[in-house]
Amino acid sequence: MSKAVARAIDALRRGWPVNVGGLSVLAIETCDDDAMTAFAATGVLLSASRAATLKLTNQIDASGEGVLIEAAPWLDLSGARALADPALDLATPMKGPFRVLPLAETKAASAALELARLAGLLPAFLISNGEAECDVTVDDLWAYEMPDALRIVSRARLPVAGAEDATMVAFRGRDAGQEHVALIIGEPNGSVPLVRLHSECLTGDVFGSLKCDCGPQLQQALRLIGDSGWGMLLYLRQEGRGIGLINKLRAYQLQDQGFDTVDANLRLGLPVDARGYAIAARMLSLMGQDRVRLLTNNPAKVAGLEAAGIVVTERVPHVLPPNPHNVAYLDTKRVRTGHI
Repeated sequence: MSKAVARAIDALRRGWPVNVGGLSVLAIETCDDDAMTAFAATGVLLSASRAATLKLTNQIDASGEGVLIEAAPWLDLSGARALADPALDLATPMKGPFRVLPLAETKAASAALELARLAGLLPAFLISNGEAECDVTVDDLWAYEMPDALRIVSRARLPVAGAEDATMVAFRGRDAGQEHVALIIGEPNGSVPLVRLHSECLTGDVFGSLKCDCGPQLQQALRLIGDSGWGMLLYLRQEGRGIGLINKLRAYQLQDQGFDTVDANLRLGLPVDARGYAIAARMLSLMGQDRVRLLTNNPAKVAGLEAAGIVVTERVPHVLPPNPHNVAYLDTKRVRTGHI
């Protein structure tokens, strides 16, 4: 159940071992020397994309979502972290040699790697046959972020710059516990609302980062919705396209080394885009809306809403000029992730 997943996320962040579907794992990022010694690892679990970066997937047994590496006797904590964190690749270019082992618990391994993403950690684990702090099943994990449990928990009038006639509605799920919000601008007038799905971006929305276009997109969306008569901005807690703030900063480190945003995520062993839009569809349904004009350049948002039962009557372009710091990022979104 959701309690088991929440406990497992907490345990991983604290550097404690967790049993995922019968597979005992210890997050490399948060464990210390004592925990690693006590764990007595028999292997190292990496995502397939991280293993490919390390040139390990040419071994015959390397396949599937995760890759299991035999724990060499000389592997210490610093060596394990060098395996896990691509930001250290330039400092530790020579790793191994390592031998890839057959991975029998493929579903459990995939679940463990997903659990790392939910915890905001690097998807890299020590594996053993020992005891764990808590247990979580594969089914528990896949049910964790289901949108059906989302509820409206509060609402209040919130005048904002450029949209004084606005109301904020807060949503919370029983399981994941994340709080998403919607800003309703203007009053429903019978027309299809202009809606923007905006994923949380602390660096862009709050600090005005020039590496992305998130902050300007947010501010322009508020203006355009206000000018349209009425609509909604859904602020979704999906920092870094679902990989979390710290991993997003790691991706920025890799971008400074010359990798684009897609390759940076893959080198981290994380999805290029882990966002889902069923939560947004649930928020719209709870507010009585099943038809929207969607303000976006991303066809995946249109497809995601429509797959969840929301009719997108129109895709409204969301155009902003680039700056010298984000022009390559915008090119990557267009060329590699299908943005219009």
